[in-house]
Amino acid sequence: MRILVTGAYGQLGMSLRKVLSGPVVWTDVVEAEGVQHLDITDIEAVRALVKAEGIDTIVNCAAFTNVDAAESNPETAELLNAKAVENLAVVMKEVDGLLLHISTDYVFGGDVLNTPISEDQKPAPTGVYGETKLHGEEAIQQVGCRHIIIRTAWLYSEYGRNFVKTMLKLTAEKPQLKVVFDQVGTPTYAWDLAGAIGDILQSPTAGQNYFSCSCSKNQFSPAIAKPTHEGVCHPERSEGSIFHFTNEGVCSWFDFAKAIAEYAGNTGCEILPCYSSEFPSPVKRPAYSVLDKSKVKEAFGLKIPYWTESLKKCIKNLQHNEL
Repeated sequence: MRILVTGAYGQLGMSLRKVLSGPVVWTDVVEAEGVQHLDITDIEAVRALVKAEGIDTIVNCAAFTNVDAAESNPETAELLNAKAVENLAVVMKEVDGLLLHISTDYVFGGDVLNTPISEDQKPAPTGVYGETKLHGEEAIQQVGCRHIIIRTAWLYSEYGRNFVKTMLKLTAEKPQLKVVFDQVGTPTYAWDLAGAIGDILQSPTAGQNYFSCSCSKNQFSPAIAKPTHEGVCHPERSEGSIFHFTNEGVCSWFDFAKAIAEYAGNTGCEILPCYSSEFPSPVKRPAYSVLDKSKVKEAFGLKIPYWTESLKKCIKNLQHNEL
């Protein structure tokens, strides 16, 4: 397997650099030591690098992720989150390669949900970011390359800007802080997601067709095998599958902030719950984005840590500068 990773300087890309071994080509829009420049909006550039390096697998971590900015830059968001993704899919289709693409919980949010969201829940994005990420998913499926789409949520890490690092700074400096408690989901430690990606890529079933059974047992198996149970079942086949991955558990942003302050020892800041309406935003964020991870755990045998365990590890790394 010869892997190309896009977005090597992002949170997930940096975490993957600690996880993936072997022949990996790291790329980003900024060239630096160990990282090649690649503009994924240029299909000829993608095609040339794939050919030159003998790439058979792309892990796409690149995206336009500024949710608020996407509202005023819809063309740029569409270019990076959809058209560029289509380019990657087309090139992988040409070489019969595998595209592992990272998507988001923001493809949901338009419907009132209160139970963990499965992969077959109909998407209903509420803003440009979610819409363009959904367009990227659809482009992959329309191209028909071998693919794995992983939707995740509330990503944080030791790298870049994220909620954990922001809360560490604010709770150390401010006597009081308000954080919304009417948005519920699950934090995702980028190193845990990176580890899962590594395990998935090493799986003999990665990129194969999957049965997605709608019966009560809700089991999944590669399409090269028979369904794992008897009974009336209508499996769907595709050239890949969509999976959900976050850490285990559920919390609000308020709960998340309280845990960050506690684990960091920032006890001098009073953290108060508030409603989202107190922080006006150009886009409506999902009120409930807890993702059901049953499918990915069963398909690849993954054991996913509880969110507080991973948060403690991240804060410890940040405090000891272990990046």
